[in-house]
Amino acid sequence: MDYKVYIVERISLEGVSKEEIAQNLCVPPDSALGDFALPCFKFSKTLRRSPVSIAEEIASAFEKDAVISSVTPVNGYVNFKVDRKGLVRETLGRIAKEGDRYGSSDLGKGRTICIDYSSVNIAKPFHIGHLSTTALGGALYRIFNFLGYKAVGINHLGDYGTQFGKLISAYKHWGNKEEVEKGGIHAINDLYVRFNSEATEEMEREAREYFRLIESGDKEANDLFEWFKGLTLAYVGKIYDRLHIKFDSYAGERFYTDKMQPVVEELKEKGLLQESQGAMIVDLEPYGMAPCLILRSDGASLYATRDLAAAIYRKQTYDFEKCLYVVAYQQNLHFRQVFKVLELMGKDWAKDLVHVAYGMVSLEDGAMSTRQGKVVWLEDVLSRCVEKAAKVLEEKNPALENKAEVAEKVGVGAVIFGALYNNKIKDITFSYEKALNFDGETSVYVQYTCARAYSLLAKGGKAELPANYEPNTQEFDLVKALSEFPETVRAAAEKYEPSLVARFCVDTAQKFNKFYFDCKILQAESDEARAFRLCLTEATLTTLKNAFTLLGIGVPEKM
Repeated sequence: MDYKVYIVERISLEGVSKEEIAQNLCVPPDSALGDFALPCFKFSKTLRRSPVSIAEEIASAFEKDAVISSVTPVNGYVNFKVDRKGLVRETLGRIAKEGDRYGSSDLGKGRTICIDYSSVNIAKPFHIGHLSTTALGGALYRIFNFLGYKAVGINHLGDYGTQFGKLISAYKHWGNKEEVEKGGIHAINDLYVRFNSEATEEMEREAREYFRLIESGDKEANDLFEWFKGLTLAYVGKIYDRLHIKFDSYAGERFYTDKMQPVVEELKEKGLLQESQGAMIVDLEPYGMAPCLILRSDGASLYATRDLAAAIYRKQTYDFEKCLYVVAYQQNLHFRQVFKVLELMGKDWAKDLVHVAYGMVSLEDGAMSTRQGKVVWLEDVLSRCVEKAAKVLEEKNPALENKAEVAEKVGVGAVIFGALYNNKIKDITFSYEKALNFDGETSVYVQYTCARAYSLLAKGGKAELPANYEPNTQEFDLVKALSEFPETVRAAAEKYEPSLVARFCVDTAQKFNKFYFDCKILQAESDEARAFRLCLTEATLTTLKNAFTLLGIGVPEKM
């Protein structure tokens, strides 16, 4: 049962919507006050009454039943207490029944959500700056699928632009096929960096010509480009496998080459395209934005041109309910412009396009530049974190089996969790030491909690939930936390905020560990208490595993 929904549906305030009530219903910081609380202060202005009066009205009209045992107005709040035995039976019974589907729903009813994320650049290694978009997009992809949507993961490859002409020029001057095959993406990147530091004016002209040849379909130029692309995808595929990331489409910028002209024609037909200093623009000044540049003075397309074509193609192909763009906040203006142009074109679905902006991620030594070769590769961060995890595991448990496999789950999990734990818009400075802390707000802490639960269940065996057990405070607080997981998943989808799931994991692990230390489990005071606590342990493990699966993080059985 969703207790929040149950409470909201039974509250009626004229002039206040159910949605407003749901948004304000919360969990009080002290469970002694109640299990849920509704502050009435925000309703006061609408209803032109005091919060105290509104709270008293709600409390007097709310009928107590087998679900809600007490409703009390206190200083403008309405505090609700649920029937503890009922909540325990309902929550633990549901988790036992649903297993790895606990927290899922049919909310989406098969409707499509397109998610544009990661979007790596061809011929450039995967650097740590791509971590947030990849981890966030991957988590949202899994969350929406979990809620019954059909998520379409799109890797909008950066495979268009003069940089590929530069790469071909560099390869022609300095490259060697055998060395590039052996060195893969890093050999390609070395050529690109060398071009930007050593290229002559003649080579710059040559690069522009090679890009023109790619666009015009020249076989040699396109064969080289496809070779670079293949080496790139083979390289990033290994990283995606480590991060548990998948895509349904790799249609990148180049895919829309033949789809841009119809967009330009439509803009002309609708009187939206204007000439400005030789370039073609859509004037967005009336909407408080700079003009959206559609074609440069030489007729070349831009990011906006390709994004307009991509949005139209995705709507026609997938008929999405929402199309999410998981891209850094620096592109806020770009997406505002693109979405506004589509709106002006009469695309009523432009309102369904969402820029899921996020902050930047870096290591403690600062920023990166691909052109200058000063960049931190994500594969190196992952490998270093796994190596450090292996050392920590060796110190804590030298006899641990499958140490390499566990270190991979712990190390990679720490990197993913580090990108997802904070609100997505915050900039992140990644620290190996903090990420691998067994006692902090980390994935390692949650994984260790799961390993503790696995150990208890291995020793205690399967237990049946007692019918009339009266839970103590620690037990009830943990059950109540578990009952909130389905709502947490829905909120994460609604707000495009996987950090809600990550924080749920830490909060729940903390409650489990308090329960573990305060309540004897295997040596409980009665058979009934032992059975209940083993059932609660199993329910906690199931829920944390489900949550970590949504984040893309593995859970070792032993640590």
